[in-house]
Amino acid sequence: MIKKLTFEELLYARKNIYDAKTAKKFPVSVILNNIRSLYNVGSIFRTCDSAFVNELILTGFTPFPPRKEIEKTALGATETVAWRYEKNIIDAIKFQKSKGEKIIAVEITNTKRSCFSLDAKDFPVCFVLGNELTGIDDYVLVECDDAIEIPMFGVKHSLNVSVAAGVVIYEAVRKLLL
Repeated sequence: MIKKLTFEELLYARKNIYDAKTAKKFPVSVILNNIRSLYNVGSIFRTCDSAFVNELILTGFTPFPPRKEIEKTALGATETVAWRYEKNIIDAIKFQKSKGEKIIAVEITNTKRSCFSLDAKDFPVCFVLGNELTGIDDYVLVECDDAIEIPMFGVKHSLNVSVAAGVVIYEAVRKLLL
């Protein structure tokens, strides 16, 4: 019989904050550029925690902690996810490249590469996600090594940025676990 776990059972099965901060993470980083919504930022923090990503970099006018609106959706993930703020996205991209990460834009482009096509040559990876309305600027795309998109099968052509982050982050982790 299926039984929902109690809060105590969930706590026992999870890492503590110290373990979360010191354990080896998946070779996945995320750059957010010019995200407007504090709630989207908080949601992405929570996704980065749950997927055990290496780092979250906030750039441009993306809001950063401490902010109660971010914390409302992050639910403590601002304490467990390695993050930093870098005003200039190009500087952030160059730094991630210097660490050997492949920079992949999550954007609808002429390349039409599906997020489900990620493979071993793409890791370590750093995903770039852009503004909720305008996406990733052209001058930023030029600095990226590749671009992926999430296939859309309905009328709408995109997902909310926090949902899109969840899809590509978990697809990357899934590929690493295969």
